[in-house]
Amino acid sequence: MDKFTTLTGVAAPLPLRNIDTDMIIPKQFLKTIQRTGLGKSLFFEMRFDQAGQEVPDFVLNKPAYRKAQILVTGDNFGCGSSREHAPWALLDFGIRCVIAPDFADIFYNNCFQNGILPIRLPQAEVDKLMDDANRGANATLTINLQAQEIRGPDGGVIKFDIDPFRKHCLLNGLDNIGLTLEKEKSIQAFETDTASSRPWL
Repeated sequence: MDKFTTLTGVAAPLPLRNIDTDMIIPKQFLKTIQRTGLGKSLFFEMRFDQAGQEVPDFVLNKPAYRKAQILVTGDNFGCGSSREHAPWALLDFGIRCVIAPDFADIFYNNCFQNGILPIRLPQAEVDKLMDDANRGANATLTINLQAQEIRGPDGGVIKFDIDPFRKHCLLNGLDNIGLTLEKEKSIQAFETDTASSRPWL
C-alpha cells in the first residue's frame, strides 16, 4: 500500500448526501477481484448516459476535475453495502482523500486499508472546502497528514482529527498484511521455538 504523507491536488466538489457504494461502483462491475481497472467505472451511472457517453455536467467529466485527487462531498458517504470495490474504484481513478461530515463505518474502515484518507469535518468546514473546490483548476488543497491539517488555495488552514493508529498505518503504508509482516521476525522465532519444543504439532 502506498504511503500517505502530504497530498497536494485538485479537489472536486460533489455536494450530495447519502452517496452509497452502488453509486460509487455499480454492482455489474464487481465481478473482478483485481484492484485496478475500476476507475473508469467510478460513479458510472452519474458519469455516463445510457448510450455510454459522458455526461458533460458531472463534475469528474469537467476538464478542471479529470485528475482530481481529493473529493469534497456530503454526509454519510459510502453507505449501503460493504463492497471494498468502492475504495478500489476511487483509488484507481486517482482519489487519495475524501472529505465529508461523516462516512458509513465499513466504507470508512476500508479506506484506510487501501491508502485513502477519509477526513471527517463539521459541516461548516466542509462547506468552506466545497466553496474552494468549486474554483475548478484553482481548487488545489494541500493535506498534511503528519500535521493533521488542510491548507486551502488562499492559505487558510483547517485542522482535522484522526485515530493515532490509523495515522501511523497511512504514514507508513501499512494495511493488515503490512502490519503482520512488521512482526515477521517474532513470528518466525515463535514458529521455530514451537517446532522445537512441541514437535508433535
